[in-house]
Amino acid sequence: MTRTERKSSKPAKAEPKLVSGGNPRIAKGYGDAPVQAYIAAMPGWKREVGQRLDALIERAVPGVQKAVKWNSPFYGVEGEGWFLGVHCFTKYIKVAFFRGQSLDPVPPGESKSRDTRYLDIREDDVIDEAQFSAWVKQASQLPGERM
Repeated sequence: MTRTERKSSKPAKAEPKLVSGGNPRIAKGYGDAPVQAYIAAMPGWKREVGQRLDALIERAVPGVQKAVKWNSPFYGVEGEGWFLGVHCFTKYIKVAFFRGQSLDPVPPGESKSRDTRYLDIREDDVIDEAQFSAWVKQASQLPGERM
């Protein structure tokens, strides 16, 4: 390769790394862009589910605030804190409702935290979009977590 060829060739875009359990490693950031980068880096079937969850959250809570913290997308209401987080694991996606114990009905997954409840989504699961959207709307109206 000649010197000119090296200068004109573009470096290959580095793929986001996955941390333990297959969770994308995305730099901390606020706004839609880091969340979209996280979703784009979700491996396999999880990417499509991540896109769907993000769209449902945006539809349920117009103007929702977004961020990536601790390699996980967070959703919140400006000035009210975060009401929901998403995290990839090897075989499923975990959605955390930080005030989930106050939702009706209560999401199925228990937590060590008294208030938090989880929804685990596996590859072949059918998401009840109406129930998920109802949880998101309810969660957005509760006091959020300050993180």
